[in-house]
Amino acid sequence: THGAIWAAMAFAALGDARRAWELTAMINPVNHATTAQGVATYKVEPYVMAADVYALAPHTGRGGWTWYSGSAGWMYRLIVETLLGVRLEGDRLTLAPCVPANWPAFRIHYRYRETVYHIAVTQEGIGEQGAQVPMTVTVDGEERGEQGIHLVDDHREHLVEVVLRAG
Repeated sequence: THGAIWAAMAFAALGDARRAWELTAMINPVNHATTAQGVATYKVEPYVMAADVYALAPHTGRGGWTWYSGSAGWMYRLIVETLLGVRLEGDRLTLAPCVPANWPAFRIHYRYRETVYHIAVTQEGIGEQGAQVPMTVTVDGEERGEQGIHLVDDHREHLVEVVLRAG
């Protein structure tokens, strides 16, 4: 499972959002149990990363080695840091979303100590790949010239607007 997660991260690093999200959906445990038949086949918890999923008969589709895998932490990092593109580095929040073309927008409410940052990400004119493209970052109406923000614990709420535009 680690390798599949790292492959999704690699697709995102290449700017191929479609493949990164496709692979993420493929390994997401909840997607193995969306029907009664899926539950009967998968046979393990649909909320835990399985270390493996069998590919040979008679156990094709069955999950194995749940609760033993360190992949849960990697899956979290894949989704939050790589795909949604929100990564904490000290007192700085780096923003580098890699979202599918069919996602016009998403929001994250990020608490930093006693301060809340409301992050709104929108896409304008993104092509089919949904690749990483030029973006603008605005904090409380003031445009920043970088792909991140310095976090301040001032006990207030801040609006961060990220706009991804096709080049």
